[in-house]
Amino acid sequence: MNEEELKEKVIQAIKMVYDPEIPVDVYELGLIYDIKIYPINNVYIQMTLTSPACPSAGTIPGEIESRVREVEGVNDVNVELTFDPPYSQDMMSEAARFELGFM
Repeated sequence: MNEEELKEKVIQAIKMVYDPEIPVDVYELGLIYDIKIYPINNVYIQMTLTSPACPSAGTIPGEIESRVREVEGVNDVNVELTFDPPYSQDMMSEAARFELGFM
C-alpha cells in the first residue's frame, strides 16, 4: 500500500469519529488541519476542536487515535491538538454546512 492509499484509509477512519454535539464527522467539520504519513507508516494528525472549552476535548483526539491505529498498515499514530488558527465554521465542508442547515 502506498502513502496515498494509506492516507485515504486514515481519512476514512477519521470520518467514523463524530463530535457528540454535532451530527457531522470531525473530518467534514474541518477539525483536521493536517495528516502526514512518515516512513514506516507513522501517522501524524494535527487537529483542533470547535472551541478550547469543548466538553469532548478529552475524548475526540483519543478516539481518532484509536480509529487510525485500527487501519491496516499503520505503525504508530501521533495526534496533536492545536487552537492556532482558531476553528471557524468556514472550515466545514459543503456537506457539513448542508447537513447543519448553513446552506
